Amino acid sequence: MERRKPSVLLHVCCGPCSTAVIERLRGKFDLTLFFANANLHPREEYERRLEAARHVAARYEIPLVVADDDHGAWLEAVQGLEWEKEGGARCDICFQVRLEETAREAESRGMDWFTTTLSISPHKNAKRISEIGRRATMNRKVRFLDENFRKREGFRRSVKLSREMGLYRQDYCGCEFSMNRLS
Repeated sequence: MERRKPSVLLHVCCGPCSTAVIERLRGKFDLTLFFANANLHPREEYERRLEAARHVAARYEIPLVVADDDHGAWLEAVQGLEWEKEGGARCDICFQVRLEETAREAESRGMDWFTTTLSISPHKNAKRISEIGRRATMNRKVRFLDENFRKREGFRRSVKLSREMGLYRQDYCGCEFSMNRLS
């Protein structure tokens, strides 16, 4: 009798970052992708990243769940932190909002685990993401798969795969505050 693979809800920040993470997890886990990124701005950016996530989901034949896009609620959550430097308290709140939403969704679906592609980025603090992910499991019947996907050349692999697939690769974190720092 074949053993059932444990289920994982994978929070996908964007299509490119998900590629190498999917490669790493799909043999061990029954994956479902979760696009929960109310931080993304402007709307065109949200749509471009969602389309890349859809492309990856179709390519790997993995279900994709799209969360409600409540940018207003996200803005309320980070209110007062607009001028924080990138990687500071605003980013921690942004990670918290998205990982708690992922934990709730995973629990509501009766899944075993949840995790995130966020830790693959060299621009993100994997240790902070790990702490926030573990905290999101408090009083829940789901576990956080705590893995730094940047290790073992994860980011480099995601860049290679996303180029091969012709995926849109963004040049800023995603929120209007990080976008404003580019100009």
